[in-house]
Amino acid sequence: MIDDPLVKSLLLSILETEENLEIVKCLIDGIGTDEEIAEKTGIKLNFVRKFLYKLYDAGLASYKRSKDPETQWYTYSWKFDEEEVINIIKNSSELTLKQLNEELENEESNMFFICPEGHYRLNFENSSELEFICPECGEELIFHDNAEIIEELKRDIEIVENNFKSFSKKIK
Repeated sequence: MIDDPLVKSLLLSILETEENLEIVKCLIDGIGTDEEIAEKTGIKLNFVRKFLYKLYDAGLASYKRSKDPETQWYTYSWKFDEEEVINIIKNSSELTLKQLNEELENEESNMFFICPEGHYRLNFENSSELEFICPECGEELIFHDNAEIIEELKRDIEIVENNFKSFSKKIK
């Protein structure tokens, strides 16, 4: 699961570096305490704890606290929540697709005009309200062919859909 690009991207947004992904690998392998993870990975204990709490804050890890009867110290046993990773990626993919489809619909159903100086890009309605004059510099707005933007949005939609399909196949 951790090698999937969507999972890896999600985890790197939390754990910051590839090296810190070892923390999650340890959790998946059943190594549960922060001390054991630090020992196995060679990552300093305080950094292991920092990233475990980041995973916890993101809802991707949980812990159970137990007290050592001899030392009276607490031990934290951590667990990685694969189901929550699946939910986050699913929700994120759906939201991204929704936004991209809305953008595509807007681009396909509107005509755009731009300022030659790059100040504004406005749809026909807003451009006509301004009498096709840039409010920033006073230059006349010119027609902007958005065919390239439409094609790029279609490619982006296809990429997101393919990535999510690939992810879905791996988790089943």
